[in-house]
Amino acid sequence: MARVRVHQHVNPLSPYYKQEPSPIDLTKAFAMPTHPLHVDIGCGRGRFILRMAEAMPDWNFLGVEIREPLVIEANEIASEEGVTNLHYEFCNAMIWLECLLADIPHGLLKVVTIQFSDPWFKKKHAKRRMVNPAFAKAVTEKIDAGGQIFIQTDIAFLADEMFEMFRSNPELIEYPIKENPFQIKTEREIAVEKNNLPIYRVIFKKDAALILPA
Repeated sequence: MARVRVHQHVNPLSPYYKQEPSPIDLTKAFAMPTHPLHVDIGCGRGRFILRMAEAMPDWNFLGVEIREPLVIEANEIASEEGVTNLHYEFCNAMIWLECLLADIPHGLLKVVTIQFSDPWFKKKHAKRRMVNPAFAKAVTEKIDAGGQIFIQTDIAFLADEMFEMFRSNPELIEYPIKENPFQIKTEREIAVEKNNLPIYRVIFKKDAALILPA
């Protein structure tokens, strides 16, 4: 299949991307909906979680992406390859992440990855960045106690900004790391490492001891 061509950037504040998504229905998305869930937010073409899903059949993988043509392409590839523990959703996570994840049963979301988010360098465009306080709150509230949030970027100021939004939540414990803990790497990560450029990484773990029982 030829790679679909899309713009590298889309304005998440334009009217088209403000449409509210339906909550993800895991029973329709996955063959085994009760398996532990890994959500990759801002997944781009979705090749990272495609390879993760192939390597880890006992987990489900959900890719979230704002560029709808990439979501359509990724789901077609997953279907063609017969990968039943993988699904992609079109969603403006900056605004609607909480809505998208609303119906995920308690205890299933174990891992969230946020990798190489668009930095929107200009100060006037900072409000377009995907990770904001509401986004960080939605991820922290939905992830299971003991679950992990992995963030990496090659942009230093963006790393500081994103890390601080999660760091300020007392439910999370921060673990700075130097290497990617996963066996699969994104296309962007491979390109950055090939050029010997720095990558800023951290894992936040939700402390089970701080979570009150339901």
